[in-house]
Amino acid sequence: MLLSRHQREFIEAGCDEAGRGCLAGPVFAAAVILPDDFEHSVLNDSKQLSEKTRYELRVEIEQSAIAFAVASVDNIEIDEINILNASFLAMHRAIDKLKVHPQFLIIDGNRFNKYKNIPHHCIVQGDAKYFSIAAASILAKTYRDDFMKQIATEHPEYDWLKNKGYPTKKHRETILKIGFTRYHRRTFNVSDPQLAFF
Repeated sequence: MLLSRHQREFIEAGCDEAGRGCLAGPVFAAAVILPDDFEHSVLNDSKQLSEKTRYELRVEIEQSAIAFAVASVDNIEIDEINILNASFLAMHRAIDKLKVHPQFLIIDGNRFNKYKNIPHHCIVQGDAKYFSIAAASILAKTYRDDFMKQIATEHPEYDWLKNKGYPTKKHRETILKIGFTRYHRRTFNVSDPQLAFF
């Protein structure tokens, strides 16, 4: 069972990102503030849920949250500052957009660039431990998927409708055959497609 809060003294926002390991498209991040007594029997790490369930949960999260926001960093910026810093920047942009000011942040993962003067705590696999981080993972994943579905119509040959920009065998083979689009991350290594494990 996931927990509703990491601490109860301050207004707490959970943060997570989606798309860090992709070869194309932005990295998206979300920040979510949930009610103190929030509970849900299905909400979990977005990677553990079906696409249909993720989109159903997105509606519930947006209706239940005290505040939520989603932001992104595009592939151009990713190439300029690297994917780790881009992930942190996307989270900062999401926090910037929250309509309620958080006083404490819980972050999925083991590293984070401090946001202003707000204390934070990094939690490995936090999206499977805290509802707010799980909710952020759902929003980041579904909004990013929406973006990838939109640009997939411009470049159907890369199979983004299915792989969402991740390095599947077909995606890598297509890059090696016909090259990059304006949405690809040029600093990412496109290795032998036979090594793909997605």
